[in-house]
Amino acid sequence: MGRIDKGISCSVQNCKNEAVRSLNFDKAKSGGLNVTGEGKRAYLCKTHYKEFKKKTKKDKTIDKWRYST
Repeated sequence: MGRIDKGISCSVQNCKNEAVRSLNFDKAKSGGLNVTGEGKRAYLCKTHYKEFKKKTKKDKTIDKWRYST
């Protein structure tokens, strides 16, 4: 049983929603989210995870093009 199953809240500043996903802390910060806290993981609620995916979509596509054969 992980922290999300136990009911940890979102790591984004001023958000009290329940977390749905966890990401690498540095990756979440580079995605443009105002993440607070310490540790290796950042926990995101559904709305902030959706925002993270939208902001990093272009980077993912470029990486996919770069590493495709």
